[in-house]
Amino acid sequence: MGELTEKTKGIANEIAGNTKQVVGDATDNSSLESEGHAQETKGEAQNLKGEVEGALGNKI
Repeated sequence: MGELTEKTKGIANEIAGNTKQVVGDATDNSSLESEGHAQETKGEAQNLKGEVEGALGNKI
């Protein structure tokens, strides 16, 4: 169950981060763009965590 939850959270954070980056770039808001990049990176990490949990099952 943890695998699916982490992957879902990861995808949501990646989408939100990408959106912030696009809006930040369009409005010339570097702070928002940086925040979006950080959130996208967090989402990628959560997605990876979900993949590891899926590969290892309940061993972690």
